[in-house]
Amino acid sequence: MSIQAGTKGWSKAFVAALVDPSSPVPKGVTGGRAQVDPLRFAVYRNNVHVGLVEALRKAFPVVERVVGTTFFAAMARAYVGWHKPASPVLLTYGERFPEFISDFAPAARLPYLSDLALLECNWLQSYHAADAPALAMSELANLDELSLAHASLVRHPAARTVNSRYAVGSIWHAQKAGRTGKIDAGKPEVILITRPDAKVEVTVIPRQDARFASCVLAGSTLAAAALKAADAGAAFDFGIALTGLVRKGAFTSIANGGETS
Repeated sequence: MSIQAGTKGWSKAFVAALVDPSSPVPKGVTGGRAQVDPLRFAVYRNNVHVGLVEALRKAFPVVERVVGTTFFAAMARAYVGWHKPASPVLLTYGERFPEFISDFAPAARLPYLSDLALLECNWLQSYHAADAPALAMSELANLDELSLAHASLVRHPAARTVNSRYAVGSIWHAQKAGRTGKIDAGKPEVILITRPDAKVEVTVIPRQDARFASCVLAGSTLAAAALKAADAGAAFDFGIALTGLVRKGAFTSIANGGETS
């Protein structure tokens, strides 16, 4: 197939023809004999769609496991029909897939599916995030009590959090491990995604530490975050919560000063 690109209007017509099978073959797109060949263009269109569906399969493997290959393929094709890549780099393709799933009527029976897709989006972003050395516990140990209270921590570029009304972290782990036991999907979870030692990790934050983790990762001072966690009425332990976040590689450095969020 030969393609002779033209104006910006031609580009729009070409994209429209890729999206809508009922659209005519764009002018300048011809076969080997310099003739319009709708059949060959249809094959090209199909190959583009297949490639994009495959990109979604690679980006959302756990979502596919939950709904099955057939259902996922149908959902992915529907998404591809309306959302084409904004960049020639397909690493970020599918960033609107969670939003699409939330409005995809056939998926309504699985209300947690959109948040599960959001977790996988964040996993992929963490995987491709910039490198940076992680904060060590020894650096915090050098601070006196007052300095520690007024310190805030700088989030690592690979650190992400997902606040969900559903147990998507537990579902993600169960699917990855091949476990088939029953999970209370309606249990809210805060999930931390980090990349210590160049390996992406998904951690379900203990319920009593969730408020503290969210505040510190948003830029609050340690003292302010601890107060908010205590106000939540949970059995919160400052040392255990802070140590857990630092050891997961959630931060890069210490920033002293007041509240930043």
